[in-house]
Amino acid sequence: MGSLSRAHEYLVRDALKEDLGGGHDITTQSIIPANHKTTAVIRARKPGVLAGIDLAEKTFSLLSADIAITRHAGDSVILESGQNIMTLSGPTQSILIGERTALNFLTHLSGIATLTYAYVEAIKGTNAKILDTRKTIPGLRSLQKYAVAMGGGANHRMGLYDAVLIKDNHIAAAGSIAKALDAVKGCDSIEIEVDTLLQLQEVLDHGGAHIVLLDNMDTHTLKQAVAMAKGRVKLEASGGVTLNTVRAIAETGVDYISIGALTHSAPALDIGMDIDV
Repeated sequence: MGSLSRAHEYLVRDALKEDLGGGHDITTQSIIPANHKTTAVIRARKPGVLAGIDLAEKTFSLLSADIAITRHAGDSVILESGQNIMTLSGPTQSILIGERTALNFLTHLSGIATLTYAYVEAIKGTNAKILDTRKTIPGLRSLQKYAVAMGGGANHRMGLYDAVLIKDNHIAAAGSIAKALDAVKGCDSIEIEVDTLLQLQEVLDHGGAHIVLLDNMDTHTLKQAVAMAKGRVKLEASGGVTLNTVRAIAETGVDYISIGALTHSAPALDIGMDIDV
């Protein structure tokens, strides 16, 4: 993220409003005096890759300008279990109010970064790149794709607006692969999905695509596709990819492997906050 964008700041504000319901933290503000101060530490409870620290910091700074924040790690850092991420010193009420919102951002985004890193490591030494997809939580796409990048993956298109991707339903509605490709001539980046080698040959014969998405093909078929393409187009493997299969897929010679699970199924990384007593 570099610096937090205005849109991302709004997300933090909305998350706090959701938690507070426009009112107060009735537990914290009943138990803790307003003038009480404390120090708390956010730390990794399991190893992983950090993402979302700007959002966590913004959460606390929005609640109180009197919270002193010290970062011990930055996004993309590989965390060890027990490693300190951030220390907070200041009003106890504000620190406790912000705890869950900050951790929700950190655990979710770090979970994505951690899963992405596992896939990237699994194909190390091959020429393939790990890509994300548009299978994201509405409103959080830019953050989730940022987390993928922090884990060492690459971002596919951000939305429907920045690249052409002709899917099976586009082909069905257009009437044929050739008709669909003819309709988008002149676009800078044209990708098309195929399910069979026969369809791949049709795309190659047409010559209008830059990337071909090979949907749910086994490794034997992927190798045949690579041999057919002979480098004339980039090839992207997609569909049902797991950590157990990704290495074999990469070794077929495809250029990209796209994985929806990076953003729709990544488990949260265990990160917690403890009052330093």
